[in-house]
Amino acid sequence: MTRILLTVRTVKWAGAAAHARDTREVIALDRHGLDLADPDSIRRVVREHKPNLIVNAAAYTAVDKAEEEPDLAMAINGTAPGILAEEARRLNAAVIHYSTDYVFDGNKNGPYTRMTRQPDQRVRQTKLAGELAIQALAHHT
Repeated sequence: MTRILLTVRTVKWAGAAAHARDTREVIALDRHGLDLADPDSIRRVVREHKPNLIVNAAAYTAVDKAEEEPDLAMAINGTAPGILAEEARRLNAAVIHYSTDYVFDGNKNGPYTRMTRQPDQRVRQTKLAGELAIQALAHHT
């Protein structure tokens, strides 16, 4: 049986995941079940559940508030994805990470590439940091 650990912003997402439970065990955790701002909590929860797949759909999304809480935004958006990826690698599990178009500045008249990411707001910077953390681990496996 495939065990999926799903990080979600609200339990509403968890209800949608319940439909996938035919041959999978879905462990959906919101911020009350998994504190993404706490690296030890992330490691403990992942090691406890030993998933085959980690789906990170949670994020710090309060754009204006991120300017007031930069450390919290970076912990959730920048650091947590890297820790989830580290733990996935340790378990030989896969990771799906939902990001955002916020890593692009919106000023270009044409398609963006990885090389044209230029986040100008704190929440954008933190989301990019999370993407880069996961990419760094993916290239070292």
